[in-house]
Amino acid sequence: MAKRKIIRIDETLCNGCGRCVSPCAEAAIEVVNGKAKVLRDELCDGAGFCIGACPTGALTLEEREAVAFDEEAVQEHKKAVAQRPEFHHLMQCSLCDISEQERPLLPMKYKGESTWVCVRCLPTLIHG
Repeated sequence: MAKRKIIRIDETLCNGCGRCVSPCAEAAIEVVNGKAKVLRDELCDGAGFCIGACPTGALTLEEREAVAFDEEAVQEHKKAVAQRPEFHHLMQCSLCDISEQERPLLPMKYKGESTWVCVRCLPTLIHG
Protein backbone atom coordinates (compact mmCIF):
# COMPACT_ATOMS: atom_id res chain seq x y z
CA MET A 1 0.00 0.00 0.00
CA ALA A 2 1.11 3.51 -0.77
CA LYS A 3 -0.36 6.97 -0.51
CA ARG A 4 -1.90 8.00 -3.84
CA LYS A 5 -4.78 9.97 -5.33
CA ILE A 6 -8.03 8.09 -5.71
CA ILE A 7 -11.72 8.92 -6.17
CA ARG A 8 -13.85 9.32 -3.06
CA ILE A 9 -17.65 9.14 -3.35
CA ASP A 10 -19.76 10.80 -0.66
CA GLU A 11 -22.83 8.57 -0.41
CA THR A 12 -24.83 11.31 1.30
CA LEU A 13 -24.47 13.47 -1.84
CA CYS A 14 -24.73 10.67 -4.44
CA ASN A 15 -28.17 10.41 -6.04
CA GLY A 16 -27.33 7.21 -7.95
CA CYS A 17 -27.78 8.81 -11.39
CA GLY A 18 -24.81 6.88 -12.82
CA ARG A 19 -23.43 9.77 -14.86
CA CYS A 20 -19.98 9.01 -13.43
CA VAL A 21 -19.91 5.42 -14.73
CA SER A 22 -19.28 5.96 -18.44
CA PRO A 23 -16.58 8.66 -18.12
CA CYS A 24 -14.40 6.27 -16.11
CA ALA A 25 -12.08 4.76 -18.72
CA GLU A 26 -11.14 2.00 -16.29
CA ALA A 27 -14.76 0.97 -15.51
CA ALA A 28 -13.89 1.33 -11.82
CA ILE A 29 -17.25 2.86 -10.85
CA GLU A 30 -20.63 1.13 -10.73
CA VAL A 31 -23.97 1.99 -9.20
CA VAL A 32 -24.61 -0.53 -6.41
CA ASN A 33 -27.82 -0.38 -4.37
CA GLY A 34 -28.60 3.07 -5.73
CA LYS A 35 -25.19 4.65 -4.99
CA ALA A 36 -22.02 5.03 -7.05
CA LYS A 37 -19.09 3.00 -5.75
CA VAL A 38 -15.44 2.56 -6.68
CA LEU A 39 -15.40 -1.22 -7.01
CA ARG A 40 -11.76 -1.81 -6.13
CA ASP A 41 -8.99 0.67 -5.43
CA GLU A 42 -6.60 -0.95 -7.92
CA LEU A 43 -9.04 -0.14 -10.75
CA CYS A 44 -9.07 3.62 -10.08
CA ASP A 45 -6.23 5.58 -11.67
CA GLY A 46 -7.24 8.81 -9.92
CA ALA A 47 -7.51 10.79 -13.18
CA GLY A 48 -10.85 12.22 -12.08
CA PHE A 49 -12.80 12.41 -15.34
CA CYS A 50 -15.81 11.14 -13.40
CA ILE A 51 -15.75 14.20 -11.12
CA GLY A 52 -16.95 16.60 -13.81
CA ALA A 53 -19.84 14.30 -14.69
CA CYS A 54 -21.36 14.32 -11.18
CA PRO A 55 -24.27 16.76 -10.88
CA THR A 56 -24.30 16.66 -7.06
CA GLY A 57 -20.61 17.08 -6.25
CA ALA A 58 -20.42 13.65 -4.62
CA LEU A 59 -17.08 12.77 -6.22
CA THR A 60 -13.76 14.22 -5.12
CA LEU A 61 -10.13 13.28 -5.45
CA GLU A 62 -8.42 12.41 -2.20
CA GLU A 63 -4.95 11.27 -1.27
CA ARG A 64 -4.97 8.21 0.95
CA GLU A 65 -3.43 4.81 1.53
CA ALA A 66 -4.54 2.47 -1.27
CA VAL A 67 -3.24 -0.46 -3.23
CA ALA A 68 -1.37 0.49 -6.38
CA PHE A 69 -3.24 1.09 -9.64
CA ASP A 70 -3.14 -2.15 -11.66
CA GLU A 71 -3.48 -1.83 -15.45
CA GLU A 72 -3.67 -5.60 -15.86
CA ALA A 73 -6.57 -5.81 -13.37
CA VAL A 74 -8.29 -2.99 -15.28
CA GLN A 75 -8.03 -4.86 -18.58
CA GLU A 76 -9.42 -8.06 -17.01
CA HIS A 77 -12.27 -6.13 -15.39
CA LYS A 78 -13.12 -4.30 -18.63
CA LYS A 79 -13.39 -7.62 -20.46
CA ALA A 80 -15.74 -8.91 -17.75
CA VAL A 81 -18.08 -5.90 -18.04
CA ALA A 82 -17.68 -5.27 -21.79
CA GLN A 83 -21.27 -6.18 -22.67
CA ARG A 84 -22.97 -4.18 -19.93
CA PRO A 85 -24.81 -1.14 -21.37
CA GLU A 86 -23.87 1.32 -18.62
CA PHE A 87 -20.25 1.16 -19.78
CA HIS A 88 -21.20 2.07 -23.36
CA HIS A 89 -23.18 5.27 -22.95
CA LEU A 90 -21.85 7.74 -25.52
CA MET A 91 -21.16 11.20 -24.21
CA GLN A 92 -22.01 14.17 -26.43
CA CYS A 93 -20.86 17.77 -26.56
CA SER A 94 -23.42 19.99 -24.85
CA LEU A 95 -22.93 22.67 -27.51
CA CYS A 96 -22.79 20.86 -30.87
CA ASP A 97 -24.06 17.35 -29.94
CA ILE A 98 -21.09 15.60 -31.55
CA SER A 99 -20.24 12.29 -29.85
CA GLU A 100 -17.04 11.18 -28.18
CA GLN A 101 -16.52 8.76 -31.09
CA GLU A 102 -16.13 11.67 -33.49
CA ARG A 103 -14.16 14.15 -31.38
CA PRO A 104 -12.50 14.18 -27.94
CA LEU A 105 -14.71 15.49 -25.14
CA LEU A 106 -13.76 17.09 -21.84
CA PRO A 107 -15.85 17.24 -18.66
CA MET A 108 -16.72 20.73 -17.48
CA LYS A 109 -18.93 22.57 -15.08
CA TYR A 110 -20.79 25.63 -16.37
CA LYS A 111 -23.37 27.68 -14.49
CA GLY A 112 -23.57 24.97 -11.85
CA GLU A 113 -24.20 22.16 -14.34
CA SER A 114 -21.82 19.29 -15.07
CA THR A 115 -21.57 18.69 -18.79
CA TRP A 116 -19.23 17.71 -21.63
CA VAL A 117 -17.71 19.88 -24.34
CA CYS A 118 -15.76 18.87 -27.42
CA VAL A 119 -12.32 20.23 -28.17
CA ARG A 120 -13.66 22.26 -31.10
CA CYS A 121 -16.28 24.06 -28.99
CA LEU A 122 -14.02 24.63 -25.97
CA PRO A 123 -12.15 27.65 -27.43
CA THR A 124 -15.49 29.41 -27.95
CA LEU A 125 -16.26 29.01 -24.26
CA ILE A 126 -12.79 30.20 -23.28
CA HIS A 127 -12.52 33.16 -25.64
CA GLY A 128 -16.18 34.02 -26.19
